[in-house]
Amino acid sequence: MFEDSTFTLPRTMLWSFWLAISLNFLGGTVGQLHPREPAQYRTLPSLREQALILDRWRDERVARIPELLKKYNVDAWLVILSLPISQREYAEDTIWWSIKDATEFASHRRTVLLFHTNSSSLAGSPNPLRWVDNTGQVWPELRSTLRAYNPERIAINVDRNIAFGGGLHVGEWDVLHEQLGDSWMEKIVNQPMIGIEYVANRVPGQLQYYKMLQETTWAMIEEAFSEQVIQPGVTTTEDVEWWYREKMRFLNVSTWNHPRVSVITPESFPGWAGTKDTIREGDLLHVDFGITAMGMNTDTQHMAYVLRASEGETDAPVGLKEGLRKANRMQDIALEKMQAGKTGNEVLKECLTQMDSEGITGQIYSHPIGDWGHAAGAVMGELRILPNTYYSIELYAYHFVPERNETLRFRIEEDAYWVSDKQGWQFVRGRQERFHLVNWASNLNVQALQIQ
Repeated sequence: MFEDSTFTLPRTMLWSFWLAISLNFLGGTVGQLHPREPAQYRTLPSLREQALILDRWRDERVARIPELLKKYNVDAWLVILSLPISQREYAEDTIWWSIKDATEFASHRRTVLLFHTNSSSLAGSPNPLRWVDNTGQVWPELRSTLRAYNPERIAINVDRNIAFGGGLHVGEWDVLHEQLGDSWMEKIVNQPMIGIEYVANRVPGQLQYYKMLQETTWAMIEEAFSEQVIQPGVTTTEDVEWWYREKMRFLNVSTWNHPRVSVITPESFPGWAGTKDTIREGDLLHVDFGITAMGMNTDTQHMAYVLRASEGETDAPVGLKEGLRKANRMQDIALEKMQAGKTGNEVLKECLTQMDSEGITGQIYSHPIGDWGHAAGAVMGELRILPNTYYSIELYAYHFVPERNETLRFRIEEDAYWVSDKQGWQFVRGRQERFHLVNWASNLNVQALQIQ
């Protein structure tokens, strides 16, 4: 974790935005960002069309690499992404999945990629230079290329703490040292920010499809948290989880984690699992899940309330609504302070100051999202928030609910994208500002009419 006095974090936390902090602040006025119309399931292009789109995005992203190398004062990137990339089949560097062709599902043999700055002897050469080899011939060719290019600083992915800058396997490191020799290995440098920025930065064409993925995510939640799926006293939280899995299969999307559905109680905070409860009237429900398609991921948490239809209840209790408003206020605080260029420590200090002045207790543990569910990007420590990225604003607020005489965690999460220095962040689809309501009475009314 961090120390309040210095606002420092261990380096293992630098690659992702985990603000797991205690916050105290009072609620404030929030904008109406809950979409007015129900979400619709969005149909993605055919897989063949998707492959063309994905490769175009990849080419746009790779074209930025020479400038990234110059930014971090390196001449070449060896071993996946920024420098040459050296990897064996089924032992891919993490970065591989963000630079491969859409129709590649694993690297072939040993794949070596050498990214360069398009200068000197390599000007006009393919970027990256690519070797696919299982004979060892790659090494003399690589040495010959390096002699001609004569780079002074060669980045490889050997960072100890950052997944997107540390994907080179130990065996490949040994081979690299053996084949290049001391003279070249002395020029090797560790610069994980090249990989982080490459993976984190979005290209404009992605947003259109990311909005489609997010609306489909909302549509699934709206259907799952309704009387179409849930029958109080019969349906379990596990039933709803597997409904999500089957629905994803039907929609031809996948997921990066198993959906987690919970009944929220003062004791329940299952983390990476749902609860195992039969859903009943009066329950406060929660889901945490994301879908994967077109090389992108969503990550969303919403809450629902099961109306006490047998007692004529038509809306959630006021105390629950107040808890959701507090969580919305926490979202406002986080996005206001997450200005591109600030270090994570600066953001953390500003959040703590603001939230302490407003008096609400909770935690914010947001993270970058994009190519991965927990993707490249850094907010904590001395790394700076990057523009042109997506973040998942994940948090909960504590709130005492008088109607239940309980203090509950109000857990929400929405994906946001960077718009500009002037406009800052916007939610991809909006955010949850009212509960999904499970109204079993509507089904009972239909049944009664059918009997008559």
